[in-house]
Amino acid sequence: MNLDHFGPDTITFAGSLESKLGAARAAGFTQIMLSAGDIVGHPDGEQAAIAAVRASDLRVTGLQVLRDFEGLSGHLHASKVGVAKAMLQMCHALGSRVLLACSSTSTHAAGDLDLLARDLGKLAMLAVPLRIRIAFEALSWGRYVNEFTRAWEIVQAADRANLGLALDSFHIFASGTDLGALQEIDPAKVFLVQLSDFMWQETPSPADRIDTARHFRVFPGEGVHSEQVAGFVRELDEMGYRGDYSFEVFNDDYKQLPLHVVAERARQSVKWLTGFVSRRSLPVRRPGNSAAK
Repeated sequence: MNLDHFGPDTITFAGSLESKLGAARAAGFTQIMLSAGDIVGHPDGEQAAIAAVRASDLRVTGLQVLRDFEGLSGHLHASKVGVAKAMLQMCHALGSRVLLACSSTSTHAAGDLDLLARDLGKLAMLAVPLRIRIAFEALSWGRYVNEFTRAWEIVQAADRANLGLALDSFHIFASGTDLGALQEIDPAKVFLVQLSDFMWQETPSPADRIDTARHFRVFPGEGVHSEQVAGFVRELDEMGYRGDYSFEVFNDDYKQLPLHVVAERARQSVKWLTGFVSRRSLPVRRPGNSAAK
């Protein structure tokens, strides 16, 4: 079992930021995905939160999430640019090399591919001086981008070195996207992979997907798509992906459990997943591996 490839997300845990970091560390994890709400909502302020993250000795997988950035115009676009700049600065202060941006759900956004590519290219350019990569994720209820295949088209059109994809197993299985389409993606342009499962086979409407995604996700190995999640990880590995896997598990029940119980469930998920996929599929990360940079 190699925990170094995996990390939990602070959104999964209840409690203070310090307790979330401590639970992840005590369970043996070496990295953690941070929710911006845990940083700006710290009772002692943003700087105290940043200090806590740095003192934890956990590597930051990334910071989430910039929403509804692409496709806007006029004052709406200008407002989002301001939000993006502030989040990029926070990302940099935390030592994170990745900012997650999810596809727009805004009714005020346009869906022209060239416009979306231009906006995401602009976001990537804003991130260049801070040496941050933008991981663009297709929400399964996104207004114009709801599958990773469409997100990949936009990333290609934008053509920025620090703009790539975030692949989320929940959204892929909720939308029914064919995993065969992964073969069309350059693995070097996958900047983050988020893993979770859920307890029913289908989410037929956007409302079903939103409700399930925000309240009922479970760790891989606990849901009904577990073999598909393992197959997804195996497929990525065979493509050559050697980056991070983050457990993005929104679950109301987990928020009522002691942190060490939830962290142990995450650890058991790693054990199940690596055992299912096989040790050969998840080689030990070594110093100098580009995925760790």
